Amino acid sequence: MEEPRSFDSLFKEKLFRIPDYQRGYSWQVEHLKAFWEDLINLSDVRSHYTGVLTLKQIPTEEIAESDKEYWLVEDHSYKLYHIVDGQQRLTTFIIFLQTFVELLAGLAENSGKKYDEIYITDSLSLTSVCSKYLYKTKPIGDMFRTYKFGYSTDNPSDKYLRYKILGEEGGGDVAETFYTLNLNNAKHFFAQQLSNLYQQEGMSAIRVVYKKLTKKFIFNEYIIKDEFDVFVAFETMNNRGKKLSDLELLKNRLIYLTTLYSDQELDAAERKSLRDTINEAWKMVYHQLGRNKFKPLNDDDFLRAHWTMYFKYSRQTGRDYIKFLLEEQFTPQKVHEKIIHEVSLETAQEQVSDIDIEDEDIDNGEIENGLSPIPSAQLSPTEIQDFVLSLKESSVHWFSSFYPHMEDNISNEEQQWIERLNRIGMVYFRPLVMAILKSNSSAKKRIKIFKQIERFIFIVFRISRARANYRSSEFYNAARELDRDEIDFKAITNSLNEKMEWTFHEDGLFRIDDFHNFLHKKFESRDGYYSWAGLRYFLFEYELSLLSEAVHKKVEWNDLLKTSKDKVSIEHIYPQTETTDWAIAFKKVKNKYRSNYKGSLGNLLLLSLSINSSLQNDSFAKKKKPQYTEGKKIRNGYADGSHSEIEVSSQDTWGPDQIRERGLKLLEFMEQRWDFKFQSQEDREELLLLPVEKEE
Repeated sequence: MEEPRSFDSLFKEKLFRIPDYQRGYSWQVEHLKAFWEDLINLSDVRSHYTGVLTLKQIPTEEIAESDKEYWLVEDHSYKLYHIVDGQQRLTTFIIFLQTFVELLAGLAENSGKKYDEIYITDSLSLTSVCSKYLYKTKPIGDMFRTYKFGYSTDNPSDKYLRYKILGEEGGGDVAETFYTLNLNNAKHFFAQQLSNLYQQEGMSAIRVVYKKLTKKFIFNEYIIKDEFDVFVAFETMNNRGKKLSDLELLKNRLIYLTTLYSDQELDAAERKSLRDTINEAWKMVYHQLGRNKFKPLNDDDFLRAHWTMYFKYSRQTGRDYIKFLLEEQFTPQKVHEKIIHEVSLETAQEQVSDIDIEDEDIDNGEIENGLSPIPSAQLSPTEIQDFVLSLKESSVHWFSSFYPHMEDNISNEEQQWIERLNRIGMVYFRPLVMAILKSNSSAKKRIKIFKQIERFIFIVFRISRARANYRSSEFYNAARELDRDEIDFKAITNSLNEKMEWTFHEDGLFRIDDFHNFLHKKFESRDGYYSWAGLRYFLFEYELSLLSEAVHKKVEWNDLLKTSKDKVSIEHIYPQTETTDWAIAFKKVKNKYRSNYKGSLGNLLLLSLSINSSLQNDSFAKKKKPQYTEGKKIRNGYADGSHSEIEVSSQDTWGPDQIRERGLKLLEFMEQRWDFKFQSQEDREELLLLPVEKEE
């Protein structure tokens, strides 16, 4: 390894490309801040060490004449390198310099000037900066830019970097992902920092920053030789900042495996085709995960869910999936012939406490680990291809399970039921939902099974208070079986119904015991229904039922989530802090029972966004009506709020009787909406937890 080098010396006659097995740009604002602070605070007489830059030279004969790098490599002694480690730092360096160039070009005194007319110092023009660090322009023939640094064309960030960051013209529509959002954020961050620096300290400070970055930021350069395994090197290295995700590691591993097959197993064309398939799959996966760029989906969550659906679920540890994929399924040993003979060795059995053993995982006294036995046969290229194609297709449906409203090929009704599952909380059902969307069934059948899952979640988890992992193994495995066409929707529906039989009496009527006991504890803490996790979903569903008879939607689900504690979205009609007006309305109720009325179901109301906490302790008469000051409305009232509010506003007064009556009505809605029956009117009364004795 040579002595540390500056960026200035690094870019001499070198071209850098981020290869297809690398991830996109992952630096977040905290990394950008650290980079800027390192730069701005660096003393003029010191250097800043940034680490090791690991490269792999690409042989000249592997560069085709049609490649844009060819003219520089062939005629100008340039060498092309793949970046194995250090791409985040180099990407940041390039974005910073591009932003630097654009800042100077945009200054008023440089208006109308060409880059070769704008100088940083007496001898350094912007044209020189661009030529040295950013791109070379072919001077004759088909003139085009050859970038000194960039992604391979297989990387989905390639076009975004060229057209949106480096300013190349003619990009048209460019796909965006959460990686491209990071690129854009970095450019915006440095543009703001440089602009502020220029405004506060002038051009001299800008020159100092440029000199520090190009001359004082140093690193060691390490070139991987041909005999060194570049894929293994990549897998064992950590970039500064954010570690590689499991999905990124898996891509590298699969591409690596394509290089291990003999020519008899995989000829050159087949090898390239398989590698292209992997690249296309990951391009689609990253596109899907980042389609909602402000709320991107997590890499590893998707990989874990797909593993559950494609292989088999295991509850041993939270990272079983990547251990299985990298250490058991997709290993070099499964491509090479085995040269290690199996040897029986004594092993220790760690004692496990009873608390770690779950009832539903026990079968004939043994704990099922859930992993399929590893076949003794080698891993075939077809197995890799099948897995990769499944991953690619599944990413589309994984995205749909989160954001169905962004899909044109899903009907409105199906979108609504997937949205319901997201609102209520899918618990462990998302892999199954992905498998359902991936199936070849009709939209009508999919909607029917989504309804069954939603009903199961509401009854079992929201009102019967089952553990969050109740029967999870069965429905994780159902995702796999459905994906392999080993079961159908009818079998899943039957299983859903069987697994919630315990919530009903033998005559089919609902058991209230678990829900009542839960609520009783909540009323003892004076919260009542207000702290029931299912309240917002339940009241929103009631609002939707009223909407079906109305013209306009009054409330959006996101309105309920606009604050961390959601204190504004659910209103106590009879307020928690009692005023004189309310004391009169509840004068027949003993003081010790009044909190029961405040927290009872019938007293809780879904508010539209336009009504806020300014209502709070107002009398019922004031809450019903909008409030005006000097003829201008300053606050809505129930009468022009949500459909639920409008319904409440039809009451002349609000007291114990109205709370009881509305509570019973809401429980009747619950029965109708989720298709079950309470055993009696007494059960409904018990669930309101209102005192029987109301008078002294």
